[in-house]
Amino acid sequence: MKKILALMGAVLLLSVSARAVEVSAPSALLMEKETGTVLFAKNEHEKLEPASVTKIMTLLLTMEAIDGGTLRYEDTVTASPHACSMGGSQIWLKEGERLTVDEMLKAVCVVSANDCAVALAEHLAGSEESFVERMNRRAAELGMNDTTFKNACGLPVEGHVTSAYDIALMSRELMLRHPDIRRYTTVWMDTLRDGASSLVNTNKLVRFYDGTTGLKTGSTNAAGYCISATAERDGMELIAVILKGKTSPERFADAQTLLNYGFASYALKTVIPDEPLPPVPVRLGTQATVQPVLGEENQLLLEKAKTGELGQSVTLEPSVQAPVAVGDRLGTLTVTFGEEVLAELPLLAGEEVPRITFRQMLPRVLRIACLVE
Repeated sequence: MKKILALMGAVLLLSVSARAVEVSAPSALLMEKETGTVLFAKNEHEKLEPASVTKIMTLLLTMEAIDGGTLRYEDTVTASPHACSMGGSQIWLKEGERLTVDEMLKAVCVVSANDCAVALAEHLAGSEESFVERMNRRAAELGMNDTTFKNACGLPVEGHVTSAYDIALMSRELMLRHPDIRRYTTVWMDTLRDGASSLVNTNKLVRFYDGTTGLKTGSTNAAGYCISATAERDGMELIAVILKGKTSPERFADAQTLLNYGFASYALKTVIPDEPLPPVPVRLGTQATVQPVLGEENQLLLEKAKTGELGQSVTLEPSVQAPVAVGDRLGTLTVTFGEEVLAELPLLAGEEVPRITFRQMLPRVLRIACLVE
């Protein structure tokens, strides 16, 4: 009887787990930010209209300019007639109105302002057309093979398409490389123009889902209801993408379903060697040994059931020949759970060891000769 009950319990658990990752949207994806691991996918490469989720690329290029030093938050952006003509979600910029980059970013992130997105694009590239060229170039660099951008804000244009997978890629790049964007994407309510313009975030998860860090909603009649939703708990940040949802509530419900599944099922663990790593002998080097270190990619995404007692084993080269460059591979740290190998992480040279010259070698040879005599 106990065995039957246990089996019934296991079947029930599997059923609940399966239901936990069912989404109503026709296309969806869940990705872990740090490793880029896809945890759930449904028609993830189907080319669909993204509506204002497009603005993630506009935000990415803007933040790259800021972090690269070619744009400042306090710089002033002037609204052009073209930017003011966008329609849709906007803050009703007036021709010639001047706002700072900081204010423009707030308007784009919080209320999905099309006019501000285009104004930023024109400020950065001279025209929206030139900016769109940059968007598509950056998309190609990120491996967004399902994407073609036609504008900077996501208003409906024939051929303006992307996929859930590609949206996750650009969302990851933005959240991973430019954490300051959270200054805007986590705002629930704010104002502009000295309090005259009220802003309420189109992403309701900011208000109602614990750990939300962003990111961007979008909706048109053709695109349906879309979102790239990011949230962080216990040091792990997830990206949930929903495309072509039937209603706004279903869009948010689907995103929460994916995020809940990810946080309940996985954890991010930083690997640290259990014991100090021994140095590796160096032949014909200016020093006798080189110290191995664990590479920067030392975080593992694990099923929570496998985050208990992990085993480690270290394999190092018996020796290496100079010259040794920083980052040269010296061995492997293998992480296991029971008999299962979870990861093989590279151990790298943490320092440079040049090859010894004849002039440097001569004193060593003379010392050895004296000892032999």
